[in-house]
Amino acid sequence: MSASRPEPLRLAVYSDATEIGGAERALGALIGALRPDIELTLIGVDEEVVARLAAARPGCATVIVPPVRSKCDLRPILAHLRALRRLRPDVFQASLRHPWSCQYGIAAALLTPGTRVVAVEHLPVPPSGWIQRRLKRTTSRRLAAHVSVGTRSARALESLIGLEPGSIRTIHNGIAEVESKPIPRPVPGPLVVAVGRLSRQKGFDILFHALAELPGVPLLLIGDGPERNDLERLRDELALAERVRMIGWVDDVRPYLAPADVLVVPSRWESFPLVILEAMFLGLPVVASAVGSIDEEVIDGETGLVIPAEDTNALVDALGKLLGDSELRATLGRRGKEIARERFSATRMAAEFEALYDEILR
Repeated sequence: MSASRPEPLRLAVYSDATEIGGAERALGALIGALRPDIELTLIGVDEEVVARLAAARPGCATVIVPPVRSKCDLRPILAHLRALRRLRPDVFQASLRHPWSCQYGIAAALLTPGTRVVAVEHLPVPPSGWIQRRLKRTTSRRLAAHVSVGTRSARALESLIGLEPGSIRTIHNGIAEVESKPIPRPVPGPLVVAVGRLSRQKGFDILFHALAELPGVPLLLIGDGPERNDLERLRDELALAERVRMIGWVDDVRPYLAPADVLVVPSRWESFPLVILEAMFLGLPVVASAVGSIDEEVIDGETGLVIPAEDTNALVDALGKLLGDSELRATLGRRGKEIARERFSATRMAAEFEALYDEILR
């Protein structure tokens, strides 16, 4: 806390998410790790999401505002503005699932006197049109701080929005290291695990094609989403039904990561996936696509293997190399755990945000 601010910092964090994803899990880790003297209020549009996030910080105040469906949805827009005017936080921080989310919360905060506004970006996604891009650029230039969870992702966002290079700073995601009881090992021999929403972004179709070239290698796929039926058909077409278990979504993936030999992240695009950090804290080596800021998490040849995106042959080679060498897996896993503790703890993330709050309030 800055010496010039003896009173507690009043912080409002905002999410317009209606389900828990990576951005929300990162926000929950931050909420749980911030200093206890910070007076924190969590604002959201979905009661279940808000309740789950608030559970990370006992006693956290919460406010539910109605979701804004369109620019003509005046009543919810005014509800956002009234909530911010009533709270008048020193700092308002929005957690953006993609660059075009949270815009009504940010606008309300920018119209609240005395409130500094911070936007935290999680995933570069193109705009739906030039108007959306222009509005985003306009509000971004009024922020007290613009943050991305990865450096490469920050540069991509600046280009996407049309901002000056270097205008978005980086604070890497972090998570808490917790004890996790592993599930019983589901298969004998090597085990590959993949986690994520079943969508084209995550590249699980690429992984299935790679597995077809790796006889006998089983996969535990954790997640659900719009491509589930397509992936099930592809699994059957490739004769992988006996080797690929699709178990749906679970709230805590760590018990399923713990007995595995390799986590594979074959995404077509990403920012800074939390599941990689969860694997690293468990000492699990990672094979991942070189997209977004993944190479800021995974050090190729030191904590895992980083391969070109959408390269089935490279994925086959990387998985074959790791699954055939238990000593290499152990070495990469140990180093990954060391780096996770050094660089990617929730405590480190919270300290960087606290320093940011002090900086913009001075």
